[in-house]
Amino acid sequence: MPSAKPPAPAADAAGGKAAAQGEGEGERYPVEEVALVVPETDDPATPVMTFRAWTLGLASCVVLIFLNTFFTYRTQPLTISGILAQILVLPVGRFMASVLPDREVRLLGGRLGSFNLNPGPFNIKEHVIITIFANCGVSYGGGDAYSIGAITVMKAYYKQSLSFLCALLIVLSTQILGYGWAGMLRRFLVDPAEMWWPSNLAQVSLFRALHETKEGGKPSTGPSRMRFFLIFFFASFAYYALPGYLLPILTFFSWACWVWPRSITAQQVGSGYHGLGVGAFTLDWAGISAYHGSPLVAPWASIANTAVGFVMFIYVIVPLCYWRFNTFDARRFPIFSNQLFTAAGQKYDTTKVLTSDFDLNVAAYDSYGKLYLSPLFAISIGSGFLRFSATIVHVLLFHGAEMWRQSRRAIGAAAKLDVHARLMQKYKQVPQWWFLVLLAGSIAVSLLMCFVWKEQVQLPWWGMLFAFALAFVVTLPIGVIQATTNQQPGYDIIAQFMIGYALPGKPIANLIFKIYGRISTVHALSFLADLKLGHYMKIPPRCMYTAQLVGTVVAGVVNLAVAWWMLDSIDNICDVEALHPDSPWTCPKYRVTFDASVIWGLIGPGRLFGQHGLYRNLVWLFVVGAVLPVPVWLLSRAFPEKKWIALVNVPVISYGFAGMPPATPTNIASWLVTGTVFNFFVFRYRKGWWQKYNYVLSAALDAGTAFMGVLIFFALQNAHHDLKWWGTEVDHCPLATCPTAPGIVVKGCPVF
Repeated sequence: MPSAKPPAPAADAAGGKAAAQGEGEGERYPVEEVALVVPETDDPATPVMTFRAWTLGLASCVVLIFLNTFFTYRTQPLTISGILAQILVLPVGRFMASVLPDREVRLLGGRLGSFNLNPGPFNIKEHVIITIFANCGVSYGGGDAYSIGAITVMKAYYKQSLSFLCALLIVLSTQILGYGWAGMLRRFLVDPAEMWWPSNLAQVSLFRALHETKEGGKPSTGPSRMRFFLIFFFASFAYYALPGYLLPILTFFSWACWVWPRSITAQQVGSGYHGLGVGAFTLDWAGISAYHGSPLVAPWASIANTAVGFVMFIYVIVPLCYWRFNTFDARRFPIFSNQLFTAAGQKYDTTKVLTSDFDLNVAAYDSYGKLYLSPLFAISIGSGFLRFSATIVHVLLFHGAEMWRQSRRAIGAAAKLDVHARLMQKYKQVPQWWFLVLLAGSIAVSLLMCFVWKEQVQLPWWGMLFAFALAFVVTLPIGVIQATTNQQPGYDIIAQFMIGYALPGKPIANLIFKIYGRISTVHALSFLADLKLGHYMKIPPRCMYTAQLVGTVVAGVVNLAVAWWMLDSIDNICDVEALHPDSPWTCPKYRVTFDASVIWGLIGPGRLFGQHGLYRNLVWLFVVGAVLPVPVWLLSRAFPEKKWIALVNVPVISYGFAGMPPATPTNIASWLVTGTVFNFFVFRYRKGWWQKYNYVLSAALDAGTAFMGVLIFFALQNAHHDLKWWGTEVDHCPLATCPTAPGIVVKGCPVF
């Protein structure tokens, strides 16, 4: 967060009307970080939903959803953030303002209204509403695009004959359900000053920087942000031809495997793709930002905590479990894999235990044998248990009293309006029934699917109602936590546990339940964060409602259309066994989604984590996670002068192991190193450069990599112009996937 007071808000660089001063000038805003960053001014006459805003907003939404959906199937996924659109649309908007005629356009002779093609200079409110459109493309295609993940698993892994209409209803109803929750909770999580959503301040800062010609009243030094963006955009675009096509070995540079080409242990330790990645690194931006997002926008405290967890898990716990204690029969399997295995170390063939109705064949399962996980995968699931309870206890201890006070002020009918809320009162509000209609409609459609497509979704109507009830109960408290602490405690494990016990042997039902019970909450919180951004930037509420609803529908349709096209047109997509070894379409994210459906749905938590399950001891990590934050909290209270103690965050430490698989240790290690360089060293010693260019550099690297990746696919890979030479082999560590237990026979591996 900024440590010094920013310059006073300037008039829009494009020459818009002077901003009106906020009411209650001189009154101190209760959250200092917001007071330092967000302007307390507004000009209600500024046009918002202009022709430019609609054109660029919908275009940004479509482009981002296409890119994010396209890249999510690749071996190195890439999420393109809304910052890309935030930067790119500025020169385009100003160009449109300079060339479009000042002409009134009537729709059907004026019966449907009219609009002006060019109502004046491109302004900051148009810019914000375009970014709101674009954010719909991010929340669908990047982040937690679980609805498409579920559909991919149903089509590509289970080979289910899913209808396009059913899939579309799943995608849209999930998102609109989250929109309904957001509408119900906006008076608790958007209007109050205490609910300040820290993540929005970076975007507010960037908006002001892009629309202010001078910084702090002093002439700007160095290239402009736009020129800087273009330089690194084209550099990133050109460079990605190397790791993306000509020299893929740059994605995982595993030098240890070259030094010890016949040593299984050396390759298990040094492989960047199938091992612990010790000494391995990546020179591919897609590999660095694939799973944790851009390291340039992560706070240094989060990076440091994540690094502690990463080192502890990867370099201490996993080696001990594998080589010292042989935990869970670990040496029968690869040390790191997102595959599922039999007791003999072979890949688990789920078709042998699956009925034609996609249920578990219990007799076949008893005959075929138990399901096993690679050791790193098993410990990763255990870390999820730890992370859930640690997050709840940490937030209660460190923020519980504060959140209780804030919640009482927020929910109380007599809650005092801050300057931003008073400024927003000038605009016509969105009636609550508008949101309730969307909520009721999405619930009705979801329940209808349980009857019309009963065989395809597996989830009975009471399971769907259970999912709605779960989302309703947890969205508000989790929203309060995220709005005040920027942490979103997940409850995926609990949701999957509950439905896994209630409906064992039904993998599709498990997927669908998670979509409606957990992911609708994720979407709701994404919408609420955008609503708060609109609140800070004084966007009329009805404009926000329109932009979010239209963006949601457009993004949902495009998201599914792109995914459907890729699933039908790319041969053997997601099938690692059938694909060419150098194919980029391995779908590591969705492989883990499939694994989760098998673990929690098909086999069920009772068989794996119950009293007689092989992994039953991992459940104790729920208790460990609940205990670990307590001594940190006690020490922070006993030694308040030592500020660093309060920065020790057990949930974030456990995130050092989150996402593996599909993330590899090399992905996370490279992310940590890059984040440390920019958010510790550059931030500390070149703060002016960091403040001006850091977010811009992140957006440029994302954009250049994404556009070259798409170009390579359509121009070369889609036409089967593939290269085959030493540099195109990603890892050069063939023995890293070998087991080391005596008597285990795996093709291509020595037998001990």
